Amino acid sequence: MSHGWSEAGAIMVVLLVGFLPTEVWRAMAVLAGRRVEAGSEVFHWVKAVAAALLAAVIARLLLVPAGPLALMPLALRLGAVAGGVASFALFRRSVFFGVVAGEVILVGGALLLGI
Repeated sequence: MSHGWSEAGAIMVVLLVGFLPTEVWRAMAVLAGRRVEAGSEVFHWVKAVAAALLAAVIARLLLVPAGPLALMPLALRLGAVAGGVASFALFRRSVFFGVVAGEVILVGGALLLGI
């Protein structure tokens, strides 16, 4: 019986410490975002910051990977990104197809290299 309580306790900790604090900020962002016009300077600034953050995360994953991704050669990681971007462009700017293509290239390359 104690196993169920420890599992429930772990779920509560994840909810209280991991989920709720970030959800408060998301809710506040939604409320603040309702007042921002689509063509305003603030909107363009937020879009630029979001794009810069995404570019930084991608650069970090490519150049300084951690965990299992660090085992993949740089050429394979770059090829997966290039293939994902090309697929994104070919399939009417579909993020789904871009992500799937990048994953298929990465996993396929890892299998071919025996990683």
